[in-house]
Amino acid sequence: MKSRKNIVFLGMMGSGKTSIGSLISKKLKLKFYDIDHLIEKELKLNISEIFKTKGEKFFRDFEEKITLDILKKRKIVISLGGGAFMNKKIRDEVLKGHFSFWLKTDAEIIFNRIKNNSKRPIAVELSKNDLINLLKKRSKFYSKAMYNINCDNLSKNEILNKILEIYENY
Repeated sequence: MKSRKNIVFLGMMGSGKTSIGSLISKKLKLKFYDIDHLIEKELKLNISEIFKTKGEKFFRDFEEKITLDILKKRKIVISLGGGAFMNKKIRDEVLKGHFSFWLKTDAEIIFNRIKNNSKRPIAVELSKNDLINLLKKRSKFYSKAMYNINCDNLSKNEILNKILEIYENY
């Protein structure tokens, strides 16, 4: 993995970034960081509570600081929050020196995974059409990842194997 420091997963909420990232980190014996979990741990509030009490701007600023700090580490696996890659500083850092994977997942699948999850502040308020529009908007950024993995018809093991094959052949 010559110049690429870390493996970074990006995509919409509910796309599998945390579960795939965790599996990859175990397989490769690398430390795993989930940015949303780090933020919750640091602020002692869940993401929904942060959005409600401090606002999205506070959350995005804090997310930027935590993410850029974590990206300085070497040989780790990172799961970004769904909106993190929209941030130009985060996106530029990920793209310039890390091994990035977009876990591309159909909006219908994501909607069914997240529709009843109160921990996802943006999802709670979104209709299916709103989610589709958000995914379209974010996809323009996500597609800049080094690799795009279409996860729609793949099992976790198939996704895992695909990523490992790409990583090991790099």
